[in-house]
Amino acid sequence: MKKYFIIDFDSTFVQSEGLEELAEVVFKGKTAKEKIMNKIKEITKLGMEGKIGFSESLQKRLSLLRGTKLHINQVVRILKKKISISIRRNRQFFKNFNNDIYIVSGGFRELILPIVKSYGIGEDHVFANTFVLSKSGRIVGLDSKNPMSKDNGKVAVVKKLKLKGEGVIIGDGYSDYQIRAMGVVKHFVAFTENVYREVVVSKADHVAPSFDEFLYVNKLPMSISYPKSRIKVILLENINNLAVSLFEKEGYQVEHHAKSLTNSELLNKLTDVKILGIRSRINLDAAILKKGQKLLAVGAYCIGTNQIDLPSATARGVAVFNAPYSNTRSVVEMIIGEIIMLSRGIFDKSKNLHYGIWDKSAKNSYEVRGKSLGIIGYGNIGSQLSILAEAIGLKVYFYDSAEKLPLGNAVRCKSLKELLNRSDIVTVHVDGNRNNLNLIGEKEINQMKDGAFFLNASRGFTVDIGVLSKNLKSGKLKGAAIDVFPDEPKDTEDRFFSQLQNLPNVILTPHIGGSTIEAQKNIAEFVTAKIIDYINTGNSYLSVNFPQINLPNLKNAHRLLHLHDNVPGILAKINKILAGENVNILGQYLKTNDNFGYVITDINKKYDIKILKKLEKIPNTIRFRVLY
Repeated sequence: MKKYFIIDFDSTFVQSEGLEELAEVVFKGKTAKEKIMNKIKEITKLGMEGKIGFSESLQKRLSLLRGTKLHINQVVRILKKKISISIRRNRQFFKNFNNDIYIVSGGFRELILPIVKSYGIGEDHVFANTFVLSKSGRIVGLDSKNPMSKDNGKVAVVKKLKLKGEGVIIGDGYSDYQIRAMGVVKHFVAFTENVYREVVVSKADHVAPSFDEFLYVNKLPMSISYPKSRIKVILLENINNLAVSLFEKEGYQVEHHAKSLTNSELLNKLTDVKILGIRSRINLDAAILKKGQKLLAVGAYCIGTNQIDLPSATARGVAVFNAPYSNTRSVVEMIIGEIIMLSRGIFDKSKNLHYGIWDKSAKNSYEVRGKSLGIIGYGNIGSQLSILAEAIGLKVYFYDSAEKLPLGNAVRCKSLKELLNRSDIVTVHVDGNRNNLNLIGEKEINQMKDGAFFLNASRGFTVDIGVLSKNLKSGKLKGAAIDVFPDEPKDTEDRFFSQLQNLPNVILTPHIGGSTIEAQKNIAEFVTAKIIDYINTGNSYLSVNFPQINLPNLKNAHRLLHLHDNVPGILAKINKILAGENVNILGQYLKTNDNFGYVITDINKKYDIKILKKLEKIPNTIRFRVLY
């Protein structure tokens, strides 16, 4: 059956209310502006929720305004920049279906026509109120003979059109619902991209957070392959709110939790989640990843990814992104501070002073200048620490299992033993590889200088805590600063226990090396941007588990994303299917790692949709997606 579409204008086609924009312009710079604006918004709300009649709402708002033709023209320019994002994105739909689209609004024709005409909608398909202007161009009222100025005006106008087919009304207000309530059209869709009115939503046959959602549900052509409002994101462990804002700005649904979840809680939530954000507490094993059937990406909002079963994630077509650089500076600054604190015994002196003990002794208090710092692990953090440590006068040694280029005057040690023998201060900055379990144990501490200081801000399992405690008590080590532990509380309500508690000159911090406002914002921005780019374009650059591809944004084409086992002949099979259906390839890129291959193919928009099923059924396919 043929469909026709009745679409509201204010807060639907555009993001705001035309009369409110007019008031903003008319009262700009005037002392009464805030009071009048609040009054107009309150009247608008009452009318939109059906608490006062539409005619009363309109008359009351207009009585507060006395604008001019010049003000009207200014508002038109403003509204052209405020077309709803998803409406703007689907401009082609309006041009293709313009004969079936009617704009029916309680707003004003003078504000609406200049906007919708550029979308191919003719004047005879626009029904709205009209201003009455004086000879000098001042607004003196509205045309009271226009049926749109009356209560149920929208209903009367649509009835009079006698449209044939199945009608759908799309809007944000109670007057839009009334068109369906009166039996004039079959369906009412509450449009909530710009404003959410509970009383209106409760009356709707369907709620559309975007115009993409409306087109998707009705199987109508969209400018994008999938409504962004259907992409659900769960962020756990108090990830910075900037991530929430960025995902919401993109149009995704976001659920944000301050704490981690138990495995059973997470399993219950994962059914329809496409993006999962975690930090370090949650262990994403194969069972959890299997439950996330719709999962496309995981964001590790931290440096490490050892808490994620990466082979299982890749085998299920789930891209994983982390933040390898974003909190580096924060960790390094804390380590530098702790080195000075340990060398001067400041932590204990501060603690004593809190108890009223005045200890000015210089005993066991040293400058760090001229001392030797041994850095175990010369990655992003270790190498930056090297530069800052040298700047304050430390002599730097480092040991890394991989060949690394020394920065500044740092000296590379050939073995861990050599580094431990030469260093007054030892700090650990290795990754989450389980081969690093108890990297520092009895043998290693015995190889350290007597009276050395020890710091760990990498992984809790890299140090045997019992051995460390024993050597601090014996005086073999003069102090330690530990930020990570083998067993850490799941949230702030759990108690923390450690053999290192209450030992002299021992600084214990609750895994806060990267916990600065700057670092958390940087991490939130970096990881979120990478995930959004992957979802929107297929780019896998800086993914920790996918072959890395970085391509320009998609233009005038459809993009096919094919992740598969790294076996011979996949690319040939893809191209054979495309060639067999006469599909023109505009661009193609393949990259592989040891186990997986990733092909991105941009093709001409005109093709038989059946080819997508054929591509999806190629043997060894892990995940296949289409973007446009």
